[in-house]
Amino acid sequence: MSETILQVKNIYKEFLSKGVCVKAVTDVSFNIREGETVGIVGESGCGKTTLGRCIVRGIQATKGAVLYRAADGREYDFLKIDKNVMKTIRKEIQMIFQDPYASLDPRMTVYDIISEPLRANFRLPKAEQDARVMDIAQKVGLNTAFLRRYPHAFSGGQRQRIGIARALVLMPRLIVCDEAVSALDVSIQAQIINLLIDLQKDLHLTYIFISHDLSVVEHISDRVGVMYLGKLVEYASTEQIFLHPAHPYTEALLSAVPVADPDVKTDRIPLEGEIPNPANPPAGCYFHDRCRYCTDICRHEVPAYTDTGNSHFVACHRAAELHLRSSIPVIVQEGRS
Repeated sequence: MSETILQVKNIYKEFLSKGVCVKAVTDVSFNIREGETVGIVGESGCGKTTLGRCIVRGIQATKGAVLYRAADGREYDFLKIDKNVMKTIRKEIQMIFQDPYASLDPRMTVYDIISEPLRANFRLPKAEQDARVMDIAQKVGLNTAFLRRYPHAFSGGQRQRIGIARALVLMPRLIVCDEAVSALDVSIQAQIINLLIDLQKDLHLTYIFISHDLSVVEHISDRVGVMYLGKLVEYASTEQIFLHPAHPYTEALLSAVPVADPDVKTDRIPLEGEIPNPANPPAGCYFHDRCRYCTDICRHEVPAYTDTGNSHFVACHRAAELHLRSSIPVIVQEGRS
């Protein structure tokens, strides 16, 4: 089994706006092994992107710990080290953003965009820098004859390849993919997902893959974390999540996944009511007012985040007794675990 490369421990992120405290991320903990892909899923506004940016220290978490084991074997807490140390480690952890156009400087050529991280972190001879840029452009499927063009001259899929090349040029070990394919057409999504899988094998990468598309997450992820209103309510292997969900929210999400077979009928579980206000979350379980299994304890007591067996973590009072349906017709990809 691969060693743990990243441990996220009890991360909180709160935003203060006009005297109101918004709890964007609340007490999130999980770990990632080297070489695997961890998918983070949930509704829009559940805190997925905020969590990803806290992990890479794009924004400063309110409290908690992000323990990263660097290539030199030393362990660093991203939330405690100073900016100079963080700069030396940042070469090993990069981010791919959601919007492949807004994340690229329109005044820079593709060559300048890809080479910018090299110029910021190294003093390479021009020939070596050119070779690095050409090599990584070829790896992500970009036509190297077009490197002197500007981002507006490229399609959405090509722009995302540029963003991927920029993230890879420093040869990182860990990449946070924040909705990396959600802005692309379905056919282009498949190309980018397959590219990320191939790059992971070739370059021994570790991914945190943030998405709201469960079908994509199922295809690429080894383990999956489900977030609701800033909390991680379930975390397990892809197979366990998709075949044996242990949280009512996960069950409801999976029931909404379309199945490409007209003869298969799914039992859709509608979620009634609205997502609670993160500035004023409900008492007890955050999900209780939308949960069809809710009991009195759910309304008053916060469920513990516990291991129900086989490293299947869930925060639900009734997870053990409910034995939620495992007949949801979602096919787990062969070879994933």
